[in-house]
Amino acid sequence: PLDDAKTFELYQRGETIGTFQFESPGMQKYLRELKPDKFEDLIAMNALYRPGPMEYIPDYVERKHGREEVVYDLPEMEEYLSETYGITVYQEQVMLLAQKLADFTKGDADVLRKAMGKKNRAVLDKMKPQFLENAAAKGFPRDRLEKVWTDWEAFAEYAFNKSHSTCYALVAYQTAYFKAHYPSEFMAAVLNHAGNIEKITFFMEECRRMGLTVLGPDINESHKGFAVNAKGEIRIGLSGLKGVGEAAVEAVIEERRRSGPYTSVFDLVRRVNQRTVNRKSLECLALAGAFDFDTSLHRAQYFHIQEGEAVTGLEKIIRYGNIHQNQTANTANTLFGDLPLMHDIPLPKIPDCPPWSLTEVLDKEKEITGMFLSGHPLDHFRFELDHYNIQRISEFNEHQANVAENPSPTRPFRLAALVTSCQHRISRQGNKFGVLTLEDFSGKFELTLFSDQYVKYAGYFTVGNCLFIQGRFEMRPYRNEWQFRVADICLLETVKRSLTRQLQIHVHPALFREDHLRFLEGNVRNHPGKVRLRFVFHDKREKTSVSLSTLDRGFEMNDEMAGFLIENPEFEVQVDSA
Repeated sequence: PLDDAKTFELYQRGETIGTFQFESPGMQKYLRELKPDKFEDLIAMNALYRPGPMEYIPDYVERKHGREEVVYDLPEMEEYLSETYGITVYQEQVMLLAQKLADFTKGDADVLRKAMGKKNRAVLDKMKPQFLENAAAKGFPRDRLEKVWTDWEAFAEYAFNKSHSTCYALVAYQTAYFKAHYPSEFMAAVLNHAGNIEKITFFMEECRRMGLTVLGPDINESHKGFAVNAKGEIRIGLSGLKGVGEAAVEAVIEERRRSGPYTSVFDLVRRVNQRTVNRKSLECLALAGAFDFDTSLHRAQYFHIQEGEAVTGLEKIIRYGNIHQNQTANTANTLFGDLPLMHDIPLPKIPDCPPWSLTEVLDKEKEITGMFLSGHPLDHFRFELDHYNIQRISEFNEHQANVAENPSPTRPFRLAALVTSCQHRISRQGNKFGVLTLEDFSGKFELTLFSDQYVKYAGYFTVGNCLFIQGRFEMRPYRNEWQFRVADICLLETVKRSLTRQLQIHVHPALFREDHLRFLEGNVRNHPGKVRLRFVFHDKREKTSVSLSTLDRGFEMNDEMAGFLIENPEFEVQVDSA
């Protein structure tokens, strides 16, 4: 249905990532302002969100919500412009108005449409007298007609076909409907068609924002691609794992379909053909976490070699599977082939060892899957991402793509990013420069540093570093192009300590407990510094508030304080930073 409330609520929140046509950050911003509640709004936004007509979007928004008066150059124009609040958006509106105001035939109106679409100035100039004379003969004021035609000439620069926009808006609406009503299934389909690892990572972050659980690969639940399990969770497929061939994936899935779920890793190696699912495939499955369903073992145990031995835990498991399959084959080839195995083969003992750290787990997952599954290195910096005016890389990339059309040279950017690769190079002129590949949850980009900036920041060129980057776009000297000029780079872990000027905590007095007070008192005492601490106790029902601030003693913002604030969501936190 084209009047589905849940779908329009999704548009009104601007949660359109993964849907057709409406997913750019700029479009999301305008959707939140417009709050579309009818299909016609989507048709109009699809037509308006292009260089040129974009400048009319604020007027469209203001008029829709009654904050700006809807005016028409001629009262007769209301019939065709009322649906777009007096703003000419479509070629069809011009055609209909030309017929109504100046008695254009349908053929003449179509010639006018084509001239506008092709920006044919000669034809437009030829048709102007016909429009003015015919309309004036019907009693319309000449000065208003001149204005209408001037507006239409400007409109010719961006004329859009409503039929085209409607078709696109319909497909967009259908995708939004699926996202609103079948979020897990829709996002699994989006992930399967993402095309590259950067987009997969971007859409996985959108799943997390939606509250959808995206789980790593599992030999009992994963299919070839992304799929939804019985609990409504999204499972990563097995086909995307490096080192696990297509034949191995098909063999694992087919055996599971034929004989049921695997009860353990030992059960897996007993059942699958190890010529197809070979040692390399099993190693990659273990590294990716596909065996985590077997809680009797953790990932490190598969690759641990006990002192005095020469084989890993996984090699013991593989050898056990080979022995079992050989004995089964030999028994099947005897006269007593349908009898149980003569001798039960004991399970090998897999020595215990310390589990891998989260960093080790993430590094190995990234190696096999191309992405972080059990978390992200930036997860440690959620407080910084939320409270220090840090923009997403996807927003940065959007601005970079459009900066030439809509330059905002004064707009500063703050980015938090993981270094995924770095290169030290020498130009043809013999000058040193460096290239950093940086990523966050939303995307990635390359940052090139030359001359003095390269010398200043070369120490940060280490894969795995989490960096805080500040800068703005500037016009390159002697070139007609924009570039991102870095103002400062530092390790992300230093941001809380170096940039915090004041920490404000808003809370209802009934939610503030004695253990809160004890922690805050101890933390401020143990971390002296210059950061001002300000508490605002407010009671909306009583319409009262009390503000308490440190005067002579401040503190230094620290990880313990950040963790405390994250663990107590009843505190509304505001950080004033440098």
